[in-house]
Amino acid sequence: MRTPLSSKEVATLLGVSEPTLSRWRSSGDGPPVLTVKGIYRYRPESVEQSVKENER
Repeated sequence: MRTPLSSKEVATLLGVSEPTLSRWRSSGDGPPVLTVKGIYRYRPESVEQSVKENER
């Protein structure tokens, strides 16, 4: 298993701001997120899958 990514890392990877990633998280869009004691983390595999699913 690869190390989960922080919100900052995912935002950089996707080329969006952290507030945009936060809005996506709040609306249920964007990659699935893990929450551990209020800290958001993303599985790299989930981020990759989310990108693939949203390709046009």
